[in-house]
Order: sequence, then structure tokens, then C-alpha cells
Amino acid sequence: MTRYPSFPESGLLGWMITGWALLLLIASSARHILFQSGAFDLGYFDQAIYLISQGQAPVVSFWGFHFLGGHADWMVYPLALFYKIYPSVYWLFAVQAISLALGALPTYHLARQAGLQGSLAITLAAVYLLYPLIFNLNLFDFHPEVMALPLILTAVWTARQDKVWGFAICTIIILGCRDALSLTVAAMGFWLLVFEKKRVCGAIALITGVAWFLIATQVVIPAFRPAGVEATLRYAYLGDSVLEIAKNLFFKPDLVLGKVFSLATLEYGLLLIAPLIWGLSIHCLAPLTAALPLLVMNILSDAPSQRDLVHQYSLPVLPFLLVAVIAALTAQKTWFRNRWKILLWSLIAFLVLAKYGYFGSLYLNSLDTWSATRAAVAQVQSKGSVLTTHNIVPHLTHRPHIRFTIASAPSPDLAKFDYILLNTRHPGWMSTPEFALELVNQLQKAPNFKLRYHQDGVYLFVMPPQLICQGATERSSVGLQSQVDAGS
Repeated sequence: MTRYPSFPESGLLGWMITGWALLLLIASSARHILFQSGAFDLGYFDQAIYLISQGQAPVVSFWGFHFLGGHADWMVYPLALFYKIYPSVYWLFAVQAISLALGALPTYHLARQAGLQGSLAITLAAVYLLYPLIFNLNLFDFHPEVMALPLILTAVWTARQDKVWGFAICTIIILGCRDALSLTVAAMGFWLLVFEKKRVCGAIALITGVAWFLIATQVVIPAFRPAGVEATLRYAYLGDSVLEIAKNLFFKPDLVLGKVFSLATLEYGLLLIAPLIWGLSIHCLAPLTAALPLLVMNILSDAPSQRDLVHQYSLPVLPFLLVAVIAALTAQKTWFRNRWKILLWSLIAFLVLAKYGYFGSLYLNSLDTWSATRAAVAQVQSKGSVLTTHNIVPHLTHRPHIRFTIASAPSPDLAKFDYILLNTRHPGWMSTPEFALELVNQLQKAPNFKLRYHQDGVYLFVMPPQLICQGATERSSVGLQSQVDAGS
């Protein structure tokens, strides 16, 4: 029987979700205003969605490919409707904040569905909101898979209610948020079939998950990025393609065991379970079957960013950790059940592992050039092409062509840009002050560029209007020819 919250419970739950969403929105917006967001991944999605809203091909100029060549995340397309109303990166912050906060709602309903009393279900909703990954991920630019988080929890709830159509809709949307989520969906299907005895929903998830994984990695991504799935570079020691990596997982276990049984894996596991360890029981870990594929991917990756509570890679694990905690609470196999102790544990975990301290340290490291950078950005008034720093890119991505400086890359062809905006004190990710100063010296000698603004180490060089028109015409011709070539 479906359990609906009482009026006091629904009111409290609503205030919790609203308040946390507002907090997350303020935090991500403040980070962006302080020029701490970046081209990857905020500028990446902002430019793609803006171009979609303008009816243009969503080719991310500083990446060089159509965004579907990244992770086949077609759920980005509906977000362009917001940009039709008004093009602003703050839509992405709002979508992310609301999606992350909304996960508390299905968490509550899953707890009530399992037979837990209302006060304990509300407590679990708070536990979800206080899980450090929720706050930290909100600060790491924007990622479409945040939209999948509440839907994964909702999918479990609908499957247990035998609401097949609701489950199917959740599954389809989840698959559209990231290619790797297809493995989570497939594993969830296996868990539903074997452990939950939900044959219809389990079959839907297992079949669609496997099918979309193959379609996304073998058809969609290669169609937009001929080199194939970019993430395979993180598993190069296992092979150079998705299928070869999958094969070597079984036939070359020696390559895998060293990663699995390591201090890095132990540390990662402790980070994941520490906020919820009070509620995990070895007898109630079956839901983690659905999280295994992404856990394995994170453990085997060469990228340390896949094994922390800051980036998006651990997001699909959280729903099933919560389902395991609910199962343990229902079976009365947790360390404690007192809601005040649970809240205290969650609060301590949040205070220790959440990155709110960045607002008093890391995010203030470029405050000395903040006013100058804002003034320079305001003077980039046309949709002309821009070369700037990684951290300034998300403030100027509403244009077809923008790049960021990379010290280790070959020197860019400056003639391709109408604006060049540099911060020599804080040159951004993948650049250095020496590289930025060398570029400034080069531009000061270039006859095609004029220094429009200079303050506190921030320089804005602009190509004169007549040369801008000429350059735009040339780029348009090149772009048209590229489209003709692509079509042929």
C-alpha cells in the first residue's frame, strides 16, 4: 500500500528540499561569480545548449566535437528550452540544484514504502541531503547525470510498486543523461530480477541498459567523435576500445587485481560509506549489486578524480547505498536507529567531507583581479571569437567559437580570434603566468590587435572592427565548407 506523508511531514519535507535547493543554487552561483567555474564542464554544456537554442550545431569549440561525442547525453537537448526563454548559465545551476535536492523526495517515499515511520523517513531524507557528494558535486560546474539521481531512486520506488510505465519513463530519461549510466540501469535490472523478483521492470532495465550501452558506445559516440569513447584513455592499460577493455577484464585478471586490492581502493570505499556506515549491514547489501559496474569503473580508472566525493563519478552509487540503509533499518540491523544520533552522524560527516571551506580559501585566490576581470568581460560585446583562460570561458560561451589557453599546446593562431582576454596573475587551468605574459608581449607587438583594457594583470586585446568583419567572413566560409565536407 502506498504511504503518503501526513500534512506536517509533507510540509517539513517540502521546506527541506526547497531550502537545500536554494542553498545549492546560491553556492554554485557564488562560485561562478568568483570566476572559479571552468570550461570543463560548465562552459562545455553552456556552449552546447546555447548553440542548440540558436538552431546551430552544438559543436563545443574548445573540445572540437559535437557534444554527443562525449557521453551521448541527449537529455541536454530539452534544457535548450530554458535558453529559448533567456540564454543564461544560471539555468544550469538551477536545474542542478533542484535535481540534487529533489532526491530527498523519493528517499522519503522509499523509506515509507519499506514500512519505516514518518519521523525516520524524514530523517533519511535529511541524511540524503547531508551526504557530502550532494554539496560537493553541485560545486563542480554542471553535469547532466545530476538529473538522473532522483530518477534512479524513483525508478526503484516505482518498480517496487509495480508501476511499469513510470519505471520505464524513469529508465529512458536516466539513459539519456550519460552513456555510463546504461551500466547502472542494466545492473539495476539484474538486481530487480534476482533479488526483488520484479520480472517486468527488471527485464526492461536489463535489456534497455545493455542495448543503449552498445548503441551509445559503438554507434552514437563514434558518429560524432571518430576516435571513439574518450573515457577509454583512463583504462588504456586494459585496451584501446570499450569492447577490448571489457574482454580483458575477464581474460587478464592480473591487470585488474592490483587496482582492486590497493590502498586507493580502500580509501575510496571508506569515503563512500563513512557518512552512512551507521546504517549498513552485511546482510542487506544486495542493492549495491546495481552500483557494481560504476564502482568497478571508478576503481579501475587511472584518474584519481573517479575515486572521491567531489566529482560526478560516484553519483550512481549513492541511490543504492541509501536503499541498502533503508533495508538495514527495516530489518533492525543498523548500529543505531535513534534519529538524533543518525542526524548527528550525518552532520559530522558533512562538516568533515563537504567542501564548503573552499569559499574561505580556494575560491578567493583570484579576488585581487575580480573587479578587473568583470570589467574586461563586460567589454566583450559581440559574438566574435574569443581566446581566454579556462576560468573565464563559462562567462563568454554564448558564441560559436571560444578557446582557452593551454601552455603545453602549440601556440594558437591569434588571427582566428576577435577578442583575447588574459589574466596574467591567475592564468587558469593548464596555463602558467609565464605563458600568459609571453602571449601578452606577443599581442602588444601584433599590428592586428589593440589593447582595449588593462588593469591588475588583466588584458583585453581586440581586433579592429574592419578586421573583425574580414575574419568573421573567413571563418564563416571555412565553417560552411566544413559542413559541406561533413555532409558529403
